[in-house]
Amino acid sequence: MIPAAGLGTRFLPATKAVPKELLPVVDTPAIEYVVAEAAAAGLDDVLLITGRGKVAIVDHFDAKPALEQELDRKGDTARLAAIRRSTELAQVHSVRQQEPRGLGHAVLQAASHVGDAPFAVLLGDDLIDPRDRLLARMLEVYADGGGSVIALMEVPAEQTSLYGCAAVRQLPEPGTDTVTVTGLVEKPAAGQAPSNLAVIGRYVLTPDVFEVLRETEPGRGGEIQLTDALAVLADRGQLRGVVFRGRRYDTGDRVEWLKATIRLAAEREDLGPALRPWLREFVRGMPE
Repeated sequence: MIPAAGLGTRFLPATKAVPKELLPVVDTPAIEYVVAEAAAAGLDDVLLITGRGKVAIVDHFDAKPALEQELDRKGDTARLAAIRRSTELAQVHSVRQQEPRGLGHAVLQAASHVGDAPFAVLLGDDLIDPRDRLLARMLEVYADGGGSVIALMEVPAEQTSLYGCAAVRQLPEPGTDTVTVTGLVEKPAAGQAPSNLAVIGRYVLTPDVFEVLRETEPGRGGEIQLTDALAVLADRGQLRGVVFRGRRYDTGDRVEWLKATIRLAAEREDLGPALRPWLREFVRGMPE
């Protein structure tokens, strides 16, 4: 399940008519990276939680016969394969969230589709480098012990107020990546975080979370916070965390989105050889 109902105000005016999830990272919409990550982990049934003005997101994963025929006629096999890729990644469904009432409320919209099965939630603003198998690892942890599993990442102490932060039974031993989560605090004030382990946008949840969310009162900003429901699961001893030490790109922030685009483009075989020398020259010419 991928929430995609946000307004994308940080990227205005670009997102006035174009959903933020379709803004490209290099030449691929951000949300396609996320769907591809789910599919690579074996999750090929994807539910998008959309809002008004987000029909283009669903259309992106639909077939485009006229365009495909034209590319085929021209013999443009590379571009033909690229546009077919999004259609073939997964079975993509959508449900509209009538009003933006928080991530917890968005997750609730998936209840009838999910039923009694465990499911994953992937936030579209968090891109995990495809070379790092975070979601697959979380599914392994779930299969090994059940319960719900969240992704955590160490952040500098001065950034903890930007995230939900986890209290854990003990920090992971060297060479391990799994912790038992005993509590969660959403965007704690400076100096009040229970640890420097921040919750990032990957969750493997049991359907128990729906019952908890239905009983969760609106919190910060009048929204139903997923963090509040997860804190209840932590109190029950039903929540574990996987500490991620790989490559993550926050495409919800303009500077981080630019960094992700530059980094991924510079590493590509078709773009990097031309881009990297220009980048070096450009940086040398920049003032301190």
